[in-house]
Amino acid sequence: MSSSTVSLYLDPQIRDWVLFPITVVMILVGVLRHYVVLLLQSPPKKLPRNAIREQRALVRSQILRATSANSPLPPSYYKAISQYLSQAFVDGTYLKDGPPKGDAPASAPPNPLTDPNAMEGMMAGMKTQMVMMVPQMVIMGWINFFFQGFVLIKLPFPLTLGFKSMLQRGVETPDMDVRWVSSLSWYFLNFFGLNGLYRLILGGENSADSSRDMTTPFAAAAAATPQPGQAQDYNKLFKAERDNLEFSEGLHSWVAKDVDTRILKKYGRLSADVK
Repeated sequence: MSSSTVSLYLDPQIRDWVLFPITVVMILVGVLRHYVVLLLQSPPKKLPRNAIREQRALVRSQILRATSANSPLPPSYYKAISQYLSQAFVDGTYLKDGPPKGDAPASAPPNPLTDPNAMEGMMAGMKTQMVMMVPQMVIMGWINFFFQGFVLIKLPFPLTLGFKSMLQRGVETPDMDVRWVSSLSWYFLNFFGLNGLYRLILGGENSADSSRDMTTPFAAAAAATPQPGQAQDYNKLFKAERDNLEFSEGLHSWVAKDVDTRILKKYGRLSADVK
């Protein structure tokens, strides 16, 4: 009898006591993980007034430059605001720590090991990673201990032999049809394939899908941890913004320039030849 005619008949209890429990447990663990991550996330700290003022001053200048080509401000107002911001950037008026002193040494980048904010971000990222990794390790151990070597389901579509090692982990049978799926492979299929269900249940920005973080270990911790030298030096940013403001003054064009003449021409009250 050729291997192509060999068929397997699964006990229905495998479906009821192995296939469904693994799937349901992984879905419930993902939902629970989402809410545990939400509980572990600390609310963002409020910035002091001086820090907000420092950031908003830079944004205000950027908006002023971005609208210089079609500015709603008349030339006199635009020039007054631009010169005021330029002088304030030179004097350090908007710096949260006040104007820099001439003999003060350049501030070194903060050390993440001594910075409380950096340590809190690092610990938050590590706690999130533990919530992501520990349940998956427990589920994998549970499947390997109780259901090792189980064949759970047969896929209804043909596959090439290249999928055999992926779908039949833990079952070393060279003559088995590639469409059969082992218990450990079913775990991995659920691990990488349940994200769509999580988005349907919990929304797009959910923390249930751990495959994104498991593929890059400690990615969340690295993202949440400020690296040395990442702190923005607003004194340098203000000086660069001052040069940009001076350049944008030459590009200023008032959007309401000759608006009366344009309206009269548009409605035929003035000849098009009149400038």
